[in-house]
Amino acid sequence: MISVAKKPESAIAQLIKSSSDLISVAKEGDLVNGILIKRMPRAVYFDLGRFGTGIIYGSELMNAREILKNLKAGESISAKVVEADNDDGYVELSLAGASRQKSWQAVRELSEKGDEVTVKITGANAGGLMAEIEGLKAFLPVSQLSSEHYPRVDDGSKEKILLELKKFVGQGMSVKILDVNVRTDKLIISEREITSVNVKEKLNKYKAGDIIDGIISGVADFGAFIKFADDPELEGLIHISELDHKLIENPKDIVKVNDQVKAKIIEIKDGRVTLSLKALKADPWATVEERFKAGTEVPGTVLRFNPFGAFIALDAEIQGLIHVSEFGSVEVMQEQIKEGQKYTFHIESVKPLEKRIILKLKK
Repeated sequence: MISVAKKPESAIAQLIKSSSDLISVAKEGDLVNGILIKRMPRAVYFDLGRFGTGIIYGSELMNAREILKNLKAGESISAKVVEADNDDGYVELSLAGASRQKSWQAVRELSEKGDEVTVKITGANAGGLMAEIEGLKAFLPVSQLSSEHYPRVDDGSKEKILLELKKFVGQGMSVKILDVNVRTDKLIISEREITSVNVKEKLNKYKAGDIIDGIISGVADFGAFIKFADDPELEGLIHISELDHKLIENPKDIVKVNDQVKAKIIEIKDGRVTLSLKALKADPWATVEERFKAGTEVPGTVLRFNPFGAFIALDAEIQGLIHVSEFGSVEVMQEQIKEGQKYTFHIESVKPLEKRIILKLKK
């Protein structure tokens, strides 16, 4: 057997081999530190150490011109890997991408620490407020505003809510980061989270069933807001169904802003307080059968119509219902009885537990 001697490696091959042992391959999306080594009209080169040589060119160079303007040879900067090994053997970099990635990393750390952040409100829409943190757009939903800043709009009009929210544009606001989602590019912040910690501590001395003195601080179509008289930082909601025993269309018929009232706490949950005014009022339905008996006739005034009938005021507290089926259609019903007019009705049934009196129009 004839042995063939191996051809000795050239000096260049040995250099490439030894260099490749020292060079690691960067991955797309990695953040790397690069030292500026050469600036050309159409490309800028960086020493990436064990990752080799980085390059910024094309649209990435255009986007990074302001960042690179004051960078001198020998100075380092963070960059994001766009392509680990291009056709020319360079690592393609992006400075804009690196800056954004560092911003997401910074807000994630703020979120994990639970730090309070002061932001400047930059815009508003009917759903909430816009701001910026670390150069990233952040959104503060209306539901995450503190009770102090929550828009008090009577009829829930989006236009009116927007007008209230626009008052905060240009102002500073202390918030906490509620949710960070890099994949969907969403950053949600909350003002309520800051106040809720203090509020929850203060609410520890209250429990369901307690009666408090309060001041009506706002009225909306779904109910009324009430501030605790002894601590205005505490605020609760009285739902429209808890304002009175009778059916209510407009909470303003029962309460107005700055009214001083007593209310009963129904529930305290997650820093939110639900209260009731009607719980402190005598229930007229408890004695309704003493005043209104099935089979008798009674005068009543038409309060309002709805798709299934009409509500009839029998006195200041009790309302009865006459069903649309008694007339055949809403149109016929509205022809035979008029809102605000008084008629004589026949009481068909009285159901105190259901708080319902069924009526028929006396022919």
